[in-house]
Amino acid sequence: MKLFLFDLETTGTDAVKNGIHQISGKIIINGEVKETFDFKVRPKEGAVYEEKALEVGKVTKDQLLAYPAMREVYAKVIAMLNKYVSKYDKFDKFFLVGYNNAHFDNQFFRQWFADNGNKYFGSYFWSNSFDCMVLATPVLAEKRHRMSDFKQATVVEELGVVIEAEKLHDASYDIELCHAIYDKVCGKY
Repeated sequence: MKLFLFDLETTGTDAVKNGIHQISGKIIINGEVKETFDFKVRPKEGAVYEEKALEVGKVTKDQLLAYPAMREVYAKVIAMLNKYVSKYDKFDKFFLVGYNNAHFDNQFFRQWFADNGNKYFGSYFWSNSFDCMVLATPVLAEKRHRMSDFKQATVVEELGVVIEAEKLHDASYDIELCHAIYDKVCGKY
């Protein structure tokens, strides 16, 4: 089984008008972490920068504009994917794995491919994915009424993982939390 465990940081919540500024994750194949990655990326040309999103990500527009160009990072991501998946084999794909990814990250990632002129997102990824927020729901259903929210940090703490609050909303740290949730609710890989 091939897993593409990932998290994104963005300039807002609209995949079409906002852009990605950080992509972090792990490639896991048959239970073995093959590669980890953390790319800072300049958002797409014309992206709208929402002040609240920048505050959450603890970044400024000037910082983001100094990141490597989107096409440069995209080329690195594609090269990484091509090492592990044959894009012409319809039976060789990754499952996307993330926290609230079905609702958020997957759409941004798919749009990022389109923004880079690639309409073949489905050549690399299955259409169904593992959303750790959804997967944690039955595990924590009996405790949910006592939880303040179902954000990733709250869920991971409820599952017994100690977090470092100051590191939240950095995709490279958030992916570690997501990985911990996945391990706790699905068993290792």
